[in-house]
Amino acid sequence: MVAPIRAVIVEDHALVRTGLRTSLAAAGIETVGEAGDGVAGLEIVRATAPDVAIVDVGLPGVDGIALTRALKELPSPPRVLVLTMQEGDEIVFAAIAAGADGYCVKSSDGTVVGDAVRAVAAGSAYFDAHVAGAVLRKLNAPGVAPSESPLTPRETEVLKLVAEGVGNVQIAERLGLGLGTVKGHVADILEKLAASDRAHAAVTALRRGLIS
Repeated sequence: MVAPIRAVIVEDHALVRTGLRTSLAAAGIETVGEAGDGVAGLEIVRATAPDVAIVDVGLPGVDGIALTRALKELPSPPRVLVLTMQEGDEIVFAAIAAGADGYCVKSSDGTVVGDAVRAVAAGSAYFDAHVAGAVLRKLNAPGVAPSESPLTPRETEVLKLVAEGVGNVQIAERLGLGLGTVKGHVADILEKLAASDRAHAAVTALRRGLIS
């Protein structure tokens, strides 16, 4: 029997915590701890060693961005899913820079949060539809100098299209490449960025400043 995913909820509103706990239970995810502020959140994560920490941005004391950074500095850091009412580009990219593995807004359906927790627990990145546009705008901005990136200019082109949800066949058509060549580029991108999948590769590139 596969062990359930273990999660900690760090959210300052008790009713929101209750709703999250209910949604997670419905998805077969175990809540092993809860906290109402960033300081207590860090301690509960240290004590319970969850697979995923669900962190609200607007926490009292230590905010969610600072907490995410602190969690990622732990010897065995959890995966971090940021959950907030804020959808602005600045907050999204601050969370990515701090090390967040996923980002959901509180207006999302409860099933979305469950899907997001499962995705980040499996090693993937997750950004729900409310913030996908911000991520794509960042990906489509001019990149850093090629000499500073492990990706070739062509691989960077492919990665941007992958991040837009374009399939391999369409990428081949747009760039005038063979399908096998595109598949090879995607495989090389994942290897160079040590990414588990396409979304993970895009977020890794953002976090490392390979695409600005």
